[in-house]
Amino acid sequence: MIPERQRVPVFDVDATPMRVDELIEAMAGLIAAGTTATALGHNLHSITLLHSRPDVRSLYEDSSIVLLDGAPVAMLWGLAHKRQLQALGEGPMAYRLGSMDWIPELGKVNGLERVAVVGAGRAANTKAVARLRSIIPGATVDGMPGEGWDSTLEDAVVNWLTDFRPQLVLFGLGMPLQETVLHRRLAELPPALYCAVGGAIEQVAGIQKLAPRWLGRLGLEWAWRLVLHPGRVAYRVFVEPWKLAGLLIRRRFQPSKTKGK
Repeated sequence: MIPERQRVPVFDVDATPMRVDELIEAMAGLIAAGTTATALGHNLHSITLLHSRPDVRSLYEDSSIVLLDGAPVAMLWGLAHKRQLQALGEGPMAYRLGSMDWIPELGKVNGLERVAVVGAGRAANTKAVARLRSIIPGATVDGMPGEGWDSTLEDAVVNWLTDFRPQLVLFGLGMPLQETVLHRRLAELPPALYCAVGGAIEQVAGIQKLAPRWLGRLGLEWAWRLVLHPGRVAYRVFVEPWKLAGLLIRRRFQPSKTKGK
């Protein structure tokens, strides 16, 4: 069962906060239903995109699952639901789920038999597929790299997925490409649960190092990524929060133009 959407104040977004066990159960239900569904995550980058791009907003608003991926998102949601969390004896970070919090648990998803991995370079994709085969030993797992993504490769991936007919697709092209492609092609894709996982395919493959879990609990994973990948992360850390602040202020003062689908 998927929880109802809950509001994350300040950021003006809705999410479906879950712990890992709840997500695994929800995924099993969606896979058993045999319909097309999406599972996305909310962090500062996705929220900036949602407030600036109609296609991303549409995808998120129609998504079955929207996880609390970023620490600031989880903390603000936690402040709004403080009494609820106190009654459960938990903190908001228990509901902060990045892709690598749940991908290693996919072997617990009942009925999962066919998994597709789309994205990353060929070496990383191959290693990620091999690891997932060990995580879900009863499933058929296959993949297609996403490096050099263009319209030709996009068509090839759509055709491959149509032939393969997976139940679960890990879609890791990075933001906003993966969201753009899902929004544009979802109606043509075979029924499955499509999970936008960003750079997690390289992490599954062991190519990209994960931040220590204690840093994640403190909300400092960004510092780890900044040290390892300064060129890739600096804009998101130092510029994007200000861009998001401007978008939210504009949205607050022009509700009739920016709110709603």
